[in-house]
Amino acid sequence: MSTPIKETTQVPAQRSAGRTPVRADGRPREGVVLNAFSHGFLALWALLIVLPLVWLVLSSFKTDAQIGGSAFGWPQHWSLDVFSRAWKTGIGDYLLNTVIVLAFSVPLTMLFGSMAAYVLARYRFPGNRFLYYFFVAGAMFPVFLALVPLFFMVKRLDMLNTYQGLILVYVAYSLPFTVFFMHAFFRTLPSAVFEAAILDGASHTRTFFQVMLPMAKPGLISVGIFNTLGQWNQFILPTVLMQPQSGDDPERYVLTQGLIQLQQQMGYATDLPVLFAGVTIAMIPMLVVYLSFQRQVQAGLTSATLK
Repeated sequence: MSTPIKETTQVPAQRSAGRTPVRADGRPREGVVLNAFSHGFLALWALLIVLPLVWLVLSSFKTDAQIGGSAFGWPQHWSLDVFSRAWKTGIGDYLLNTVIVLAFSVPLTMLFGSMAAYVLARYRFPGNRFLYYFFVAGAMFPVFLALVPLFFMVKRLDMLNTYQGLILVYVAYSLPFTVFFMHAFFRTLPSAVFEAAILDGASHTRTFFQVMLPMAKPGLISVGIFNTLGQWNQFILPTVLMQPQSGDDPERYVLTQGLIQLQQQMGYATDLPVLFAGVTIAMIPMLVVYLSFQRQVQAGLTSATLK
């Protein structure tokens, strides 16, 4: 009786001349190591971001004694009263002032920035590159160097401690990055659509607003989120331009100013939970905005490289 021949599986050599070592599933070992390193780094980075936010929110529900005794302990009593106290100390007014400023500054920045970027990206005329690099140079210009002339310029316009003054300054300082970002995005859009609109008799204005601008929606959302975050967290400009000029001049502090003002008002009678609650109130809107549009932000950042 013949004995059946056993099938043997030959394992390919792990190393051969000019070949990358692979695992049993065929994946290169270098790629596995790099993948594990990148995932580990991202996990560490996430912890560095999430843990301070969690600690900040938990500290809002503690007392001064609990914060001083154990900074990383859990609150003994969960109550929203501290947020009510923070709101009554002026956080609500600071939040309202910030929303009023951003409600005008961000749309104006997006409108003027996208219009300038579209012209520089789609039309050829003498001085095109000079204007483009002029905007790019503005993005590298430190704001601290212009604070003194900026203060006197806004003062001459009688716009110190006014919403319109801060809105115009925000727009001016956000335009360079907006133009730089949208210029690269408009250059990736297909020229055939633009030419078809012109051949159909559409004006340049109609082509921009009804054809090209809707196609640039991912880029607009991305740069809009960046501008919102930057203007929401701006401190040095409102500190210089939004100070009361007389005793009758009302305070129009934005959130960043208001939090510093809240800390100074405490003096030695420290109420740290109220301060933490104020920071939490200031942080929540931006977290909601970013988490709501994170997919659009990623699409806007990657679309230029995928087209």
